[in-house]
Amino acid sequence: MTDIVAEPISTTNLDRYGSAALPWSRPCDILASDTPKADLTFFVATVRPDGRPHSAGVGAVCVDGALYFTSGPGTRKSRNLAANPACSVSVRLRGIDLVLEGHAHRVTDSATLENVAEVYRTGGWPVSVEGEALTAPYSAPSAGPAPWQLYRPRP
Repeated sequence: MTDIVAEPISTTNLDRYGSAALPWSRPCDILASDTPKADLTFFVATVRPDGRPHSAGVGAVCVDGALYFTSGPGTRKSRNLAANPACSVSVRLRGIDLVLEGHAHRVTDSATLENVAEVYRTGGWPVSVEGEALTAPYSAPSAGPAPWQLYRPRP
């Protein structure tokens, strides 16, 4: 996941037993190999306009070293991100609980949308690109109705 690794990232090791911090390449390699085929549940936490937190499950994939997730424009998480891109993304990977904190911005360029849609399709979601968003016959109820916007969180 060279793209995420190239970003300046600080890590926190929550181990209280004196173990060394895990190398960043370990969760990056798992994200790259397990999305979208493994049964991973990602949660995105955003900030409401009044400052209260909001958390929702999302379908996320790792494509070319970057993490992406979708959300309908009318959902609380999308409205929160439009006003304040600060967020965190959490997932339980094989042997690692991972939390990425940063900012998520909407992705609208057609090449990236097509690349991400292809990865989603390899996981069984029959998604296609429509304008600057994604559409499919179905999605998770928390995503809201189609079309779905694509977001890229950056730690």
